[in-house]
Amino acid sequence: MELVLDYILRGALDVFTHSDGSLDLLPVAMVFSGLMTGIAVGATPGLNGPFAMALSLPVLIWVFGVSNDALLPILGFLIGIMKGATVGGAVPAILFNTPGTPDAYLTTLDGHPMTEKGQGPKALKVAHFSSVCGDTFSDIALFMTAPVLAILIESALDLPEKAALIILSLSFMAAVAGKSPLKGLTVGVLGMLAALVGSTLSGNGPRLTFGIPELGNGLPLSSAILGILIVGEVFIGIEDATRNRAARIRATLSEAADNTFLWAEKRSLMPRILISSAIGTGVGALPGIGTTLAATLGYDTAKRFSKTPEKFGTGTPEGVAATEAANSSVSGANLIPVMSLGIPGNFAAVFIILAVESVGDFTLGPQVFKFTEIKVIEDYGTIINQDLVVAFAMFTLMVLANIFNWTVGGVFLRALGVLARIPKSIMLPVVLLICLTAVYAQDGGFIAIWVVMIFGVIGYVLRRLDISILPFVIGFLLAPRLEELIRGGFSASGGDPWFLIKSPLALLFLALALLVLVFANRPQKRRA
Repeated sequence: MELVLDYILRGALDVFTHSDGSLDLLPVAMVFSGLMTGIAVGATPGLNGPFAMALSLPVLIWVFGVSNDALLPILGFLIGIMKGATVGGAVPAILFNTPGTPDAYLTTLDGHPMTEKGQGPKALKVAHFSSVCGDTFSDIALFMTAPVLAILIESALDLPEKAALIILSLSFMAAVAGKSPLKGLTVGVLGMLAALVGSTLSGNGPRLTFGIPELGNGLPLSSAILGILIVGEVFIGIEDATRNRAARIRATLSEAADNTFLWAEKRSLMPRILISSAIGTGVGALPGIGTTLAATLGYDTAKRFSKTPEKFGTGTPEGVAATEAANSSVSGANLIPVMSLGIPGNFAAVFIILAVESVGDFTLGPQVFKFTEIKVIEDYGTIINQDLVVAFAMFTLMVLANIFNWTVGGVFLRALGVLARIPKSIMLPVVLLICLTAVYAQDGGFIAIWVVMIFGVIGYVLRRLDISILPFVIGFLLAPRLEELIRGGFSASGGDPWFLIKSPLALLFLALALLVLVFANRPQKRRA
């Protein structure tokens, strides 16, 4: 226990001090700035947390550089955005009946009717309180679960089992992301093929470069991810804005007769908030399942077990609380597979992994949570698991973000209604310009511009075909790790081509992956 506390203390001190022991509040300031930015982004229809994280990461790397000292400030800003954007999404949904994301649609069901009754500020207070409660609940689950799960995985799984587990995760993600599991699997494989462009682990020279020397080191990671996530969405937005230029949603916020949110009301909502937080945490811990499902389950559960279900949809704080607690509790839980397995479960987790891989020597995965005994050896200094210290520093950053959200987040949230009126004709070109500038600054040269635009077209086509882009992104990110594990397992087995199915546990994971795909692709029986 003393060793665990020592690592926790070291991680916390890393957030507040330089390596030489002097005071350093830059990571704290970055968490605060990221949280405020996230709330503002969430309050702007058409933008969301992953969107802002994607734009911010190249800029942050350009500003802070690539070093161990830059890792915590960059992660602090990204974590702040991740947490703040979910809270901010309630602003346009409640005040203007304009949900910026699918999960925010459920907030409009009771949030906007409260606005029409003159209780818009109260609805925002309920949303903020419930959201931060859910987020805090989720973080506690992450802190308690990720280290235990990582230790169990690292002790029980070898190279074949880890490779099979990644295949299972990809299959599960293809099955749950989007409406068609077969399409999800197909785009996941395409993402993995895109990741094979460039150098090989065998050292035989570049592959699949089509004679383009600049691709010898592979596709620029940030350019590819930003292209499919951001530029593709911008193309969709520009097309939709062109078609609906005349359609503008206008609403006015009437003065509320009574917008106080008393502690007695908070206590009465706590059971509903805790249940929705537990639902959101459970959903968030599963890779590939996002906030929309959590919000839907939270709202439906609240309505089903309410003593007054007829009030739902007419402007009851219970509906707002259930939705906001559920979708906010996904954020921390989504980092459980990231911290324990190194597998991203949603787009926000993708950019946490990108930041970690681009900056410093820290690597996410089960090897992080090894509680190595701390030794001080003469001439060698202190021998310590630095990855574990960074992991606890990340947890400290999340705690700081929650503290800022509890204290000043609500005040800032209620002041952002004006952002919901920014027209897309102004916002989208600015986003595109920032994106192109960011990838040019980070990845360098016009090859980054070409990659981001080509992947933007891919993202646009997938969206128009109603195919989830998450399997493509996850496949692109996990392919190098999967190749490394398979090559390592093949070499360790002495060149046995059947090494993957000779491990009972690996065979079980592969069988489960097959069952997931078969079950997900079963035709649904229609009721007569």
